[in-house]
Amino acid sequence: MKLIITGGRLFDPATGRDEVADLLVEDGRIAGTGRGLPRAGARVLAAEGLLVVPGLVDIHVHLREPGQEYKETIATGAAAAVAGGVTSVACMANTVPPNDDPAITEFIRKQAAAAGLARVYPVAAVTRRLEGQEIAEYGYQREAGAVALSDDGRPVMDSEVQRRAMEYARAFDLVVISHCEDLALSRGGAMNEGPVATELGLAGVPAAAEEVMVRRDIALAELTGARLHIAHLSTAGGIAAVREAKRRGVRVTAETAPHYFTLTDEAVRGYNVNAKMNPPLRSAADREAVIEGLADGTIDVIASDHAPHHEDDKRVEFARAANGILGLETELALTLALVRAGRLTLRQALAALTVRPAELLGLPAGRLAEGAPADLALVDLDAEWVVDPAALRSRSRNTPFGGWRLTGRVEATLVEGRVVYERERRGR
Repeated sequence: MKLIITGGRLFDPATGRDEVADLLVEDGRIAGTGRGLPRAGARVLAAEGLLVVPGLVDIHVHLREPGQEYKETIATGAAAAVAGGVTSVACMANTVPPNDDPAITEFIRKQAAAAGLARVYPVAAVTRRLEGQEIAEYGYQREAGAVALSDDGRPVMDSEVQRRAMEYARAFDLVVISHCEDLALSRGGAMNEGPVATELGLAGVPAAAEEVMVRRDIALAELTGARLHIAHLSTAGGIAAVREAKRRGVRVTAETAPHYFTLTDEAVRGYNVNAKMNPPLRSAADREAVIEGLADGTIDVIASDHAPHHEDDKRVEFARAANGILGLETELALTLALVRAGRLTLRQALAALTVRPAELLGLPAGRLAEGAPADLALVDLDAEWVVDPAALRSRSRNTPFGGWRLTGRVEATLVEGRVVYERERRGR
């Protein structure tokens, strides 16, 4: 199929290219750009007034299938992804059963292919059954299509196991994505340790629970030479540790999620279960440190940590409520808020959502280059919209942003040159 996207503002975070032009798609790839491209035999997708960018690459998503399809399926998660402009997702291994076997990786890939929406890349477990005791088989997982390793949702508490996992992962050039939480320090905690927790009478999780494990895993990465990626950084101390490690040349990268630069633990007031997550929402000082970490490049990637939960898992007393929120459909607009506030440039923001995560996992995505896959998002930077949880495409509804008025809306999403999402009909 031949398709021409006309009159859009082509913006490539990888190169800084920023110009109004047409973009030609043929055979699923970007075939050229320019003004006044011939339209004979082509579908035309009008993009005047829109930003045309590489599709977002979200490397931290929980799709719940197999085993918890009542929360999310690969198909519903992929539908949420493309509605948010996300064309590539890496899904975590904490399914039921966990993805510690190549058969599960193959199942996920087949389900994603059947859905025909976003590209889905499985992340395999670091340890068998996510129990943190015995490392899983990485070679066969790599062959089956796994792109990284993580026990996300749980830390690998045993330092010797984590060391051996890093050594084994290095043999296959797989990055270890670490959930940094000292369970002895976080045990029993329901939110960030601080004044708000005290006022609400809730047990707190100290920032040190993250910071101790960030420093441990950095030390192990330095020892083994492995590639380490710190998931969902939320504390000033953890960010400082990553910054120091990068200066020493440690092979460490890091991500944060939009809720950590948008919200603080004040959002928990009223025992708002949709503001309960792990790591928890932190202090205003931590939020500021996250933004500064993005601005100076200490934090490489913005990922949603999309964690759908059925209302039965959330509508209980706060301490018992499940951790996690939806993120795929709101992450772009929340990130663009930092651009409008002057905290990030548009290139910095979009690079953290596209080319950087693609490079981290070696994915064929994140660039507006001739010959690259035509995975694209068309974005109206000025459009305002109100988050309606009932209208989200996820199977779950657990968002703290319900009723928020956001600016920046995805109008259309393409994967391999196919229009997989249109907010309204724009072409002919």
